[in-house]
Amino acid sequence: MIIQRCYDGDTCTTTQGEKVRLACIDTPELGGTRGNQILAKAAKDHLNDLVAGSTVTIRRITEDRYGRTIVELYKRSINIQEELVEKGYARIYERYKNQCNWSKK
Repeated sequence: MIIQRCYDGDTCTTTQGEKVRLACIDTPELGGTRGNQILAKAAKDHLNDLVAGSTVTIRRITEDRYGRTIVELYKRSINIQEELVEKGYARIYERYKNQCNWSKK
């Protein structure tokens, strides 16, 4: 599967038009009362640098209320969610951390 682009730090679209939400993490919001434009843009840019235009492997988990597929995203052997957390662009989403083995540590 190929990622076309990511429009925030935890949501991307594939070249087939599928919207995927990265499981087990949360990144800063671009807008709203809790938004942080600087951190949100940094997370989005980093994610796009990692995966936009790249072939990735996904592990489908479920679908959310917005119709997005909740996935674990891998590029080669790199777990993208884990990478975003380790680099400080995301945090583990406590409510959903049970969906990913790496986030339960």
